[in-house]
Amino acid sequence: MKNLAVSDHELHPLIAQRWSPRAFDSRLVEAEKLAQLFEAARWASSCFNDQPWAFIFATKDDTVNYQKMLDCLVPANVVWAQVAPVLGLVVAQKNFKHNGKPNAWGEYDAGQAAATLVLQATALNLVAHQMGGFDAAKAIATFNIPETAHPVAAIAIGYEGNSSDLSPELQERENAARSRQPLTSFVFTGEWGNSAPFS
Repeated sequence: MKNLAVSDHELHPLIAQRWSPRAFDSRLVEAEKLAQLFEAARWASSCFNDQPWAFIFATKDDTVNYQKMLDCLVPANVVWAQVAPVLGLVVAQKNFKHNGKPNAWGEYDAGQAAATLVLQATALNLVAHQMGGFDAAKAIATFNIPETAHPVAAIAIGYEGNSSDLSPELQERENAARSRQPLTSFVFTGEWGNSAPFS
């Protein structure tokens, strides 16, 4: 994988290698690797071990459902995501399973499951690009998502492709240096805004 994170402190290789490319190879992802991705998500942590996540996915060889998934993305994402062999939705349950009460941490936990899935993808030499650019209402109607659940993100998964296959504008974004805010801007101690001494 390319575009490694240039970090201020040592990172585990899986974290340094994880990134969100827009260039995908069109070859299908093996069923066993897909199973491993969702097994990883299955073992994410969650409040009360409620596991309030669900994933709705379609592979490119399932042409009908893949097109339905593609139709839920905003046009700017369709441009590049249509090459990815796997498209999906990350869905959070709104209520706890054990008592039916609202789960204020459902989306947080679904995000943890998605992050775990993405790290497993990195370990398998796959790439994943998560997206906020999708029509949640359309996804709900298209895939019969119940009122008790809410789609929080879309995701494209596959093998990394060549950035030269993208438009010049997307190539520029694809090849740009990665950056992050410094620890001093978000790791505090004592009170908000007081940077931690190690940051």
